[in-house]
Amino acid sequence: MAVRNIVLYAQNVAALRKKSRLVRGMSQGVRRPVQDLKDTLAQSSDGIGLAAPQINVHQRVVVVRLGSRNEDGKEPDPPIALINPKVIEADDEQRDFDGCLSFPGLYAETVRPHYLRVTGLDEGGKPLDRVFKGFDAVVVHHEIDHLDGVLFIDRVESLEDLYQVAADESGKLIRVPVNIGCA
Repeated sequence: MAVRNIVLYAQNVAALRKKSRLVRGMSQGVRRPVQDLKDTLAQSSDGIGLAAPQINVHQRVVVVRLGSRNEDGKEPDPPIALINPKVIEADDEQRDFDGCLSFPGLYAETVRPHYLRVTGLDEGGKPLDRVFKGFDAVVVHHEIDHLDGVLFIDRVESLEDLYQVAADESGKLIRVPVNIGCA
């Protein structure tokens, strides 16, 4: 079941639903959005990925920060751009955390591949063929979904999978179920 009545959380939903077009050459018209995505992501303390439609640019460009689940507490890697990313192989689907900068404060458990092979171009315009594993695969898959107008809420199977985070009486962060009322 897709949870579509949650779209009130997102800003500029129509732009997020629009399918992105292929990049046809590495011009300033591509380099500028790549830099804008990196700058926007750098300004978000909890962001680990961003797709061009989220800044109202409808080109097949995403930026991701890999290694966000480092057990040693290390910062995620610097952002990398994937241009015209195409999923060649996806496997090992599992339930995992999902959230989106376009839906601030809303999170869910969704099913996504934890093995992903992607082809496309790097930000220098060179061909790439790369495998992403674990949560890095989840992040890349989430961002590629944006390029096709697919939002993480579309992958939510049940309202019970949606939550927000709040502090309890002792200051510990806990999941709080989302209460979606019908108008």
